Formats: sequence, C-alpha cells, structure tokens
Amino acid sequence: MKRSEKRILLCLAHMSGNEMKYIQEAFATNWVVPLGPNVNGFEEDLAQFCSNGEKRVVALSAGTAAVHLALLACGVKAGDEVLVQSFTFCASANPVTYIGAKPVFVDSEKDTWNMDPELLEAAIIDRTEKTGQKPKAIVLVYLYGMPAKINEIVAVAKKYDIPLIEDAAEGLGSEYDGRVVGTFGQYGVLSFNGNKMITTSGGGALICPDDDAKGHIMYLATQARESYPYYQHTEIGFNYRMSNICAGIGRGQMTVLKEHIEHHRHIADIYREGFKDIDGITFHDETDDCMRSNFWLNTITLDEHLAVVGQEDVYQEMVKGAVGGAAGFVHESDNVHTDCEPNANVEAMRIFLDKANIESRPLWKPMHKQPVYKSSPAYTNGVSEELFRCGLCLPSGPCVTEEDARFIIAMVKEAIR
Repeated sequence: MKRSEKRILLCLAHMSGNEMKYIQEAFATNWVVPLGPNVNGFEEDLAQFCSNGEKRVVALSAGTAAVHLALLACGVKAGDEVLVQSFTFCASANPVTYIGAKPVFVDSEKDTWNMDPELLEAAIIDRTEKTGQKPKAIVLVYLYGMPAKINEIVAVAKKYDIPLIEDAAEGLGSEYDGRVVGTFGQYGVLSFNGNKMITTSGGGALICPDDDAKGHIMYLATQARESYPYYQHTEIGFNYRMSNICAGIGRGQMTVLKEHIEHHRHIADIYREGFKDIDGITFHDETDDCMRSNFWLNTITLDEHLAVVGQEDVYQEMVKGAVGGAAGFVHESDNVHTDCEPNANVEAMRIFLDKANIESRPLWKPMHKQPVYKSSPAYTNGVSEELFRCGLCLPSGPCVTEEDARFIIAMVKEAIR
C-alpha cells in the first residue's frame, strides 16, 4: 500500500490471535450469556494485572456503566452533588445525572492536565458552605493515560472523608510510584472500547476494594435479583454485565496488554524526540519521575502564534459528520462556531493532516463549557479551556508504526509556514 493510500488512525484495536480460541470455546460450550468461564477468567486476569490480586474486578458492558455503579456504591442519590473533573469525555459526568445527582466541575492543573488538588479542596469547602453538606463523591480522570497528582488528590479526599472514584478508562497500565492507576481510590473504572489499550469490542470493568464490594456491584449489574426461585426485587438494578463472548476477546487481549503499553510508550519516544526542536509545538509528557503513562493518546499543543497552512480559511463551513459518533451517527449542527473552540491554527493542522490521511482530533472539550451542563457549578482556572483551544491528539495505537510516527512528524513540520 502506498503511503498516500494508507489511513493512519488515531487509535485502533489490534487482535493478538488468542481471542478466537476463547470465543470458540464459548460457542462450543454454549456459554454466550453474561456469565461463564471467560468472564471469570477475564476478571481474575485484570485483578492480577492491576493489583496482584489484592483488588476485585467486575466485568461490565461499558466503562460508563462502571462509573454509574461506582457512584451508586458510594451512596450517591438524587439531589447529591458529585465533584467531577471537567477536562474529560462526557461519560465521566453523565452517570451523575442518570442518578438525578448534580455534577460540580473542577478544572485541571497545568502539569498533568488532570484535576487540580488545590481547586478540588476549594470546591469542597465552598460547596459545603453553600449547600450545608459535603459533595458525595469525587470522580478523578486520568486524561489520555497520564497519571494525576494522585497523592494530593487522595489526601484531600481522605481529609474530607469523600469517596474517590478513579476514571482510568484511558489509563489501563499507567502507574504512579509503581502502582497501577485505578487502585488508589474506593473504585477504579476501566474501558475496553474499540480504541482503548485493549478491547472487548465494547465493554468496561470496575475495580472494587474487596469481595463484599464486588458482590454488591454484581448484584446491581444483574438487575438486583433476590435469592428466590422467582424474580424478586427490592432495589433497582441494571443489565450491565459483560457477555462471555466479549470477555473471551478480553482474555485474548490480556496476553498482549504489556506489549501494547510498551508500543504506545515507544511511539511517544519518537514523538518526543521529533517535536523537541520545533518552535511552537510542545509534546505533553510525564512531569514526575514517579509517573509512568501508557500514552494512550499522544498529544501536542500549538502556540497560538504558530502559523499553519490554511488557518485563514477554517470554520467556513460545517464539518460533514464528526469524529467519535456512535456507529458514525451524530446530530447535525447548524452553526460552525461555539463559544469555546480550537484555535484556527489547530483546526488548520487537523485539516492538513487529514488530507495526508492522518486522523487527529482536538482535546476533550471541558464539561463546564458543554451546553448540556451550562447550569452546573464549576470551579475553573482557565487551564482546560486553554488546552482545548491549543491541543491536538495524534495517532498512537498499536497499529501505528515507527514509520507512521515519523511521517506524522514530517507532515506537522510541513504544515507550519
């Protein structure tokens, strides 16, 4: 395939070859429902990888389901407030509203781009004074796989006795001080969507502190059924368990997880070296020797004064379709502008790379700037808004080769005028 014909995707699942063995076993034994040997095996594999078996894991239908169940397990109810990192994908915040609770958004710090511990504490104090009660939970996110300032976050959570939920959907395999992220708080959320470090085609998991917590999560995830010879329910439950088929894919993927992490880190090395001498381009990197990111997505920021080919012509017409829509479906908008959008040079760079068959995307738009959450309280410092304006995600998946990464760097250089 010619370079001009190859589409370099942002992040794409890569099969190990072992997945089919587990899938075939599931069909051969007729275990195709949301239980069975693959589900049990996948949960055990994850527990061993994340915590050497000290924690427990429940395999679920989605990372979003994991966030939802973690909130319920932390006692969040309608009317409660939950502190959520603003700089994230909507799945970190939406489950708060499923419950009827209220998200309160907290901005990021400049080093890791994750929740600012000082701003978190200020938000706790202010919400307690304003409402007369503490927020019920904290949802921290490991953005693009980068470990947060987790010791400081944990200290604040413990000081005010508020449960911490770690959204490690993008952070599987990332570590802080030798410990896998998602294991510092009460619950840790994982995702196995098709673009994550490993995939089950879709799906997620919840890291739980012990057997009792796992049992409660499994109870809620299987429609909250009671122990009778008929269906009896005293609580509202959900159909959130992962199927034995999907778990089989996951078991196959676990055999290459460490390989995927090392590959992502190797691609990060190439980007880091390639961008270090380019004025106006900054590669987002680890800032602490204790950090070990999986570099799920490698990201760069563009100085606002950096001139990029075609930037004077961007935002002239609506994008046809959009990235990230479920099965390619998105609602068509009627205005090319919003009140917070990437700078013209960032959009021009995205378009330039797209014409070279390189998929790139803006960073996550902060939740406190999303119209659906315009009335939600937010404690901001301008960091996430500025990063959204100047940041870009680059292809980083296991299918991205060294040659691809160097080609992408060359195209970024070519786009600068």
